[in-house]
Amino acid sequence: MRAEEEKGQQSDRDHFMGVEAYPFEQALSNEKCYNGVLPRSLFVEVPLINQQRTWDCGLACILMVLRTLGIDDYNIQELGDLCCTTSIWTVDLAYLLQKFSVSFSYFTVLQEQLPNDLVRVDMLFQKAMEAGIRIQCRSISGEEISILILTGNFVAIALVDQHKLSQSWHGDVCDSGFYSSSSGYTGHYVVICGYDAATDEFEIRDPASSRKHLKITSKRLEEAHKSFGTDEDLLLVTYTSFSSL
Repeated sequence: MRAEEEKGQQSDRDHFMGVEAYPFEQALSNEKCYNGVLPRSLFVEVPLINQQRTWDCGLACILMVLRTLGIDDYNIQELGDLCCTTSIWTVDLAYLLQKFSVSFSYFTVLQEQLPNDLVRVDMLFQKAMEAGIRIQCRSISGEEISILILTGNFVAIALVDQHKLSQSWHGDVCDSGFYSSSSGYTGHYVVICGYDAATDEFEIRDPASSRKHLKITSKRLEEAHKSFGTDEDLLLVTYTSFSSL
């Protein structure tokens, strides 16, 4: 549920079960209607913004989304000030999107809870519904993400295992010094902004990388996103303008 924890343990799950699971909405319920209609490939032109510290990859992803939506008034330091913490969880990112009136859905499977910062995060979850934040307790597959991206209506911020993600391009990517050398779980946020059905690859923006365009196979992304520790957290942001590949 947060990016910077490297080790987790099963505890206090009941603290979070008060979060209501919302029914899955129209985008995927109309999945069959998209057959033969969706383009084979599509991407949203999202600017790459690099993280500045080990803990602010999520803030960099929020900033990328805001810039894509034409919201240019804030920088990464100011977003950090709004969070009032260096322990950034996905729910913190959800509150930031809500503050900027961005339309989004928050998906999580709530598999594990980490003891650090639990009281503060528990309070954010309990107040989420009151704040108008929709938290849907379900998993989203790589296939579903690809359909959502190809509709041209969405980009996504995903919590992934950085180690599993970066195995796709070790030695091929000049990074900015934020890739973990650990072989264990290291949480990390990326923006998913494109998909190519011909190669079954997603285009992502990785705030730890210096490359503006990165592609990763659907299999690798799903492995990294569904790794133990991520809770499969996904912020699906509504975006209506798109360009074809």
